[in-house]
Amino acid sequence: MKAMNAIETNQLTKTFGKVTAVNSLNLSIEESEIFGFLGPNGAGKSTTIRMLCGILEPTSGTATVGGYDIATEADKVKTSIGYMSQSFGLYHDLTAGENLMFYSKLYIPDKKEAAQRREEIIETIGLGKYIKYLTANLSGGWKQRLALACAVVHRPKILFLDEPTAGIDPVSRRIMWDFLYNLSREGMTLFVTTHYMEEAERCNKIGFIWEGNLVAHDTPQGIKDNFNLYQIIKIHCENINVVFQILQRHELIKDLTIYGDALHIAVDSAEEAMPILTDFLKEKSVVIHEINTISPSIEDVFVALSKQSGQGV
Repeated sequence: MKAMNAIETNQLTKTFGKVTAVNSLNLSIEESEIFGFLGPNGAGKSTTIRMLCGILEPTSGTATVGGYDIATEADKVKTSIGYMSQSFGLYHDLTAGENLMFYSKLYIPDKKEAAQRREEIIETIGLGKYIKYLTANLSGGWKQRLALACAVVHRPKILFLDEPTAGIDPVSRRIMWDFLYNLSREGMTLFVTTHYMEEAERCNKIGFIWEGNLVAHDTPQGIKDNFNLYQIIKIHCENINVVFQILQRHELIKDLTIYGDALHIAVDSAEEAMPILTDFLKEKSVVIHEINTISPSIEDVFVALSKQSGQGV
């Protein structure tokens, strides 16, 4: 017997007047999968999450979350999920422990069980030292951990995270992803929105949404393998910002992006473009340290898909 998907949508649509925020969305997300949902601001990510959480009623189409219909069984959906918002959803005038107590009591009627769950999550997340701190006085990284603790204290089957690592330092971001991997290994399904392309690489599958339309849905590697729009040339050279300006208007270049100390150049044919661009830069007295073709990164694909859909990022 085939296992039921944790999240399933069929032609899920939401309109606000004449504006279609989400258009005929079809998703299948397996149990214990980490699914990354990518797209620029206003693309439909938050609207999708609000529908899947049973907060916002769809205009048309259907969806199930944890086996429950989001339209007819919204209350059951809400008790089977956890949600961590970008603003963390914490009460800053309460201590960390009081926030955790509030959320545990909200989801777990039995006082003994609620207390046990709090102890377990405090140990897992490492909150013990800060449990009596006023939430307003916690650093961004510790507010993030507290928000995650509040979202999973009731052991939901499915966890929605809206930009969970926005505005925190790289160390805290890595710690957060270690926690998320552990939750996935324990069987929890994670639905994560993010603007960080390197985080998308950490997901089992990802989806790109643009102006309400799902334009790609696959594993990170699958999306890169199926990306046939352009080929990518990588150049290491001196005065990279000056070279960027020199190349910006070259007729062979479809897209140009700075990646650290290198340039990623999207072209129709790398074999044709590489010698032409090399000669062009040498004529401009540019010192090239290295030039070669590479596989596109998730960010390369995202930028290309965005422009292909009619708007740059």
